[in-house]
Amino acid sequence: MSALPAKPGLRHSVSESNGNNHQLSATAQRERLVSNVIRQEGRSLRSETDCKTTWDESDTCRRLRDRAWDVARWKEELETCAQKVDEEMEALTLSKEQTEHALAATAVPLEVGSECLTLRDGRRGYELAADPVDEELKREVELIERMQQVLQQHVDKAFEHLWYGNVLQEARHQLTADLQNKMDALDIDMSCLSLTIKSPQISLKTNPTRVPSSTPQEWVQFSQYNVARAQEAMQVSQLMREDLSLTRTQLQNELNAQRRATEFALRKRTHHEEQARDELEWQIGNTEDEMAEMERDIHGLDADLQGKMASLKLAHTRLENRTNRPGMDLCRDEVQHGLVNEVHQLEATIVALKQKLSEAQHSMQKMKRHHSHMLQDLSGKQEALSLEQRSMNTRSRLAPPTCSEKAPVLLVPLTNSSGRSNLQLLAQ
Repeated sequence: MSALPAKPGLRHSVSESNGNNHQLSATAQRERLVSNVIRQEGRSLRSETDCKTTWDESDTCRRLRDRAWDVARWKEELETCAQKVDEEMEALTLSKEQTEHALAATAVPLEVGSECLTLRDGRRGYELAADPVDEELKREVELIERMQQVLQQHVDKAFEHLWYGNVLQEARHQLTADLQNKMDALDIDMSCLSLTIKSPQISLKTNPTRVPSSTPQEWVQFSQYNVARAQEAMQVSQLMREDLSLTRTQLQNELNAQRRATEFALRKRTHHEEQARDELEWQIGNTEDEMAEMERDIHGLDADLQGKMASLKLAHTRLENRTNRPGMDLCRDEVQHGLVNEVHQLEATIVALKQKLSEAQHSMQKMKRHHSHMLQDLSGKQEALSLEQRSMNTRSRLAPPTCSEKAPVLLVPLTNSSGRSNLQLLAQ
């Protein structure tokens, strides 16, 4: 029988086989130990990370709620401040409109004052005097012109503060923008607070840990600055409204006082002119009566003068005829002496009558001229009184100005992305 052939390859000894078995067992035991440690550490890590994640999520939710409360608080403060700014803008607009109405109301008094001055310039003669009425009317016109200038300056100042001065309008714009940002931020934070690990909107983002542009301190300071600026603008507006109201009241009181002074002077002047007219009419009436008496006396003097001339002619004729007596009969008898005395007496009487008649006629002419002058003056006084009455009627158009009712202001809502807002802002 032949021998079996030997198999090629290295053969290990029993000790090597046992050592290998021992090594395998030791390695398995060591790997199990390492695995056990890793498993325990994994379980501990899972437990620790689960607690940490749960706590972090809870802390984040708390921080979100706190942040949302801060944003909501500032949102309410901004809303309140914006509402006050709107109310102040509306109040200042109303005050400006009242001032504009007061300014427009000065047009009629100015027109009336100027018309009264023009009417009174139509007086004639001595009635065209620089009396107290002229002074009061000119003072009234100057006051109205100054009043118009002051009111226009206040209207321009209020208009500039409202719109073109970028004071209230800019403050309102900053509040509106800040408030809109607060609304959007509050919506985002509330949306983040509502997210969970089961929300379908969650996903991994690119570089989500980038640092925001502002700090909480800067965030608070920004809103504080906007509120403080709006409050300062409102304080300026309140002072401006008080100034507008005070100016309107003072100027209106001055105008009313001047109006009463002018009307008093006009009534007083009218009364004096009526007295002067009545006195002149009485003088004219008495003068006319005296002229009638003088006319009768002139006729009487002229008739007496004619009668004395006839008597003088008679005496002259008698004397002349008696010169024709013949011889010794042409003597200076008592008749001669009587006739001569009569002639002298008649001549003296005629001279006296002629002088008195001349004086009467001269006085009559003077009275006629003065009567004509008084009639002209009476006509001027009547015309002046007519002008004064027209001035009084013209001034009856004056009436104290009344403030119109407050005009409605158009409002538009300012809403956030979800439509949740109760803020009303003035429409631009």
